[in-house]
Amino acid sequence: MPSAQNDEEMNKDYYVVIMAGGVGTRFWPMSTSACPKQFIDVMGTGRTMLQQTFDRFKDFCPVENVFVVTGLAYRDLVLRQLPELPPSRVLCEPHRKNTAPCIAYANYRIHALNPDATVVVAPADHVVLKQDVFNRVIHEAAEAASNQDWLITLGIRPSYPNTGYGYIQFDSDEVCASNPFIKKVKLFTEKPGLEMARTFVQSGEFLWNAGIFIWSLRSSMRAFKLFLPEIDELFAGGVGMYGTPLEKDYIEKVYLVCKSISIDYGVMEKAKNVYVMAADFGWSDVGTWNALYEFRPKDKHHNAVIGKNVMLYDTRNCLVDMPKEKLVVLQGLEDFIVVENRDCLLVCRRDQEQLLRQIVGDIAAEKGEKYV
Repeated sequence: MPSAQNDEEMNKDYYVVIMAGGVGTRFWPMSTSACPKQFIDVMGTGRTMLQQTFDRFKDFCPVENVFVVTGLAYRDLVLRQLPELPPSRVLCEPHRKNTAPCIAYANYRIHALNPDATVVVAPADHVVLKQDVFNRVIHEAAEAASNQDWLITLGIRPSYPNTGYGYIQFDSDEVCASNPFIKKVKLFTEKPGLEMARTFVQSGEFLWNAGIFIWSLRSSMRAFKLFLPEIDELFAGGVGMYGTPLEKDYIEKVYLVCKSISIDYGVMEKAKNVYVMAADFGWSDVGTWNALYEFRPKDKHHNAVIGKNVMLYDTRNCLVDMPKEKLVVLQGLEDFIVVENRDCLLVCRRDQEQLLRQIVGDIAAEKGEKYV
C-alpha cells in the first residue's frame, strides 16, 4: 500500500468496499467452502484474487478507508492475506444474504466515520488487466459521483456476444456534460441467450455489467431508504453501535431477519438516477473455468496449464491445473477441464461446465460437506 506521504495526497473522502463473501461453487474443486475463489491465486500471479483487488485501489484511497465485507468464517483468512488492513475494517456477515445487505452494512459503518464519503463497491474475485486505465476510470467516476446525485455502475464494452454476463443498455441522448463516457441507463437485463447477446452487441447500445458501483454515500443511503426501506430500517437501528463492541451482536440479529436480495434487483433496476460509465480495462468476472481458460497463457496446442510436471500427448484446448510437484500425464484429450485440489479431482468437458453447481450439490449430499 502507499506511503504515509502518498496517503496525505489522497482524497480522504474516498472509500472502497470489497465484497468477499461468495463461495465460488463454479470453481470447484479449486474453490471450496473452506477457501473460496477470492482467496485463491487462480491467475497464477502469486497474489490471490482478494489481494489483487486490494492492490488495485492502492492509489485511490488510504488503507484505512478500505473495508472488506466477508463471511464470519473468513475473517482470519482476510487478515492473513491483507496484513496491512486494520482488523476493524473487516466487516463480518454472520449469514450470506446477497449484495444489498452487504452494501447497506458497509454504508452505515462508513457513515459513522464520514457522512461525506464517496464509495466504490467492488467484488473481490474479478480480473483487471489494464491497471492504468482502471485507475483513470475509477477516479473519473468517483469525481462525477461526488458532484452528482447519481448511482454509477461500470459497463464493459463487449468484444463478443457473451451469454454469461448481464447487460446494461444506455441512453445515447443523456450523456454527462463533463464526461462523454458516462451515460444514463435505460435498462438492465439478465444473462441473455446467444441470439439476443448477438443483437445486443450489434446494436452498440449495450455494455457488459461489471458489478462495480460508484456513488456518494448520501445517494446510496437515499436509494436504500426509497427502494429497500425494510433493509435500511434494520441497519439504521444500529446507529450509535457501529465501530463499537455492540456492533457484532446487533449485526447478528439483523442478519437473522434481513431478506436476501441483490443490489441490482433491489436498487439499480428501480432507481431513475442510474448512470453507466463505459470502459475497457481488461475485465472479466472469471466466473467459470472457461472464463479462466480465456485469460491464462496457452501452449501451441491451446492448452492452458498450471503445474510443473504435467505432460501432454495429443491433447488440445484443455485447461489443466495440478499441484506443482504432481506428475500428471494426459493423452488424447480435447476441450476438457482437468483440475486437482487436495483429495478431489475434476475431469469435465469444457462445454458441460454448467453442470458444476449440480455436481457440487450432489457431492455434498452423497459424499459429505468435507469435499465441497
